[in-house]
Amino acid sequence: MSRISSVLTTVVATTACVCVSAPPAAASDPVVSRGVTIPAFYTPPAELPAGDGVLVRHEPLRLGLSLPGLDGRTLPGTATRLMYTSTDSSGQPVAVTGAYIEPSAGWKGDGPRPLVVVGSGTMGQGDQCAPSLALQNPLTLTGETLSVGYDNLAVYRILATGAAVVVTDYVGLGATDRLHTYVNRLDQGHAMLDAARAARSVPGASVTADSRVGLYGYSQGGGASASAAELHSAYAPEVNLVGTYAGAPPADLTAVMKGIDGSALAAALGWSINGFAQAEPALKEVVDQHVNATGRSALDDIGTSCVGDAILSHGFTKSTKWTKDGSSLADVIADEPDARAVLDEQRIGRLEPTGPVRLVTGVQDDIVPHAQARQLALDWCRKGADVTYRAVALPNLGDKILTNHLVPLLTDQGDAVEWLTDRLEGEPARSNCWTMPVQP
Repeated sequence: MSRISSVLTTVVATTACVCVSAPPAAASDPVVSRGVTIPAFYTPPAELPAGDGVLVRHEPLRLGLSLPGLDGRTLPGTATRLMYTSTDSSGQPVAVTGAYIEPSAGWKGDGPRPLVVVGSGTMGQGDQCAPSLALQNPLTLTGETLSVGYDNLAVYRILATGAAVVVTDYVGLGATDRLHTYVNRLDQGHAMLDAARAARSVPGASVTADSRVGLYGYSQGGGASASAAELHSAYAPEVNLVGTYAGAPPADLTAVMKGIDGSALAAALGWSINGFAQAEPALKEVVDQHVNATGRSALDDIGTSCVGDAILSHGFTKSTKWTKDGSSLADVIADEPDARAVLDEQRIGRLEPTGPVRLVTGVQDDIVPHAQARQLALDWCRKGADVTYRAVALPNLGDKILTNHLVPLLTDQGDAVEWLTDRLEGEPARSNCWTMPVQP
């Protein structure tokens, strides 16, 4: 329990608007996830408006941490809960929730107020873990679930620069019609780009179609922002993307599976398996064939958990306990060509990202392994991308207990926000791809 406790101490949102200010009455009983009642707002309507990034509905969102300003405006800004349209990895329309925050701070740079799309780091798979709910309730602690809005700090730091922020809940996290498709490259990338589109339609928003847009994310969010930067030119070229921060991106899921197996965040393996089994019949078949009763029970439990309760219930579990023959899930998938192809399709780094990218990874990161993140930077540099790569060199802060993964998030955050703000102000980036051969 002491190892788990140490982990927990380190972890302490121009298109047409077809929308209503509040959702229609729910047709069924409220959704309750681990004792938390999910607001009816998060239940998508039976039919969605056509198009991507179209605002479906909105309502005021009370920020859990705010202060009255001297001019009467609330600090750090005024928040609006959102539901908007996107396209999932199967090419089907999907409702995504999130939040837009109009900052109280003025924008002092040139042009209209810019926008930063924030992709949260791993929050879990239960709807109660949604980042937009974490903005309202930074700490959710019940007898059944534990969720901490740790990325709120980055959101508030960005708002202080005068940039507006839109936070995406990703596909299925918050929205109650499906399971969250954790680390799905297309779902996450589309959700981030469509959040930028939807933000322009929020009543009272000062961002416009000409606003410069930045992408920000670490860990799961780093993979989401990296994917969005790659997909931008084909999927949302009208979004004025000027810079992307991708911290500790899980670019190669095969390598990441090995990193998280048996770690404090072993449940992340379950979140990814659950999501891909929902979307990919080939992987579902492999899971059905190889996972034992213990594994099925764990996957079901993990599917409604947030990071805190997942660590307490499944921390340091090895996936060999979940399979019929005692193989790890990584080995099971490696031995099945169709399942292996599913993960291979998720590989980030095959496309050139739009605009400059700052990619940061901790050299000791043993959850989202450093080598595969560095390889992404190398892959992008070889394609001629404008990459600012930084390896955070820290001592080993504890094997598999999340510290090696989380500390670079905190130590680099100030520089990351400053770098992104420079891009929003129109300043050019300085790629260091030429030094990649000698960088760790």
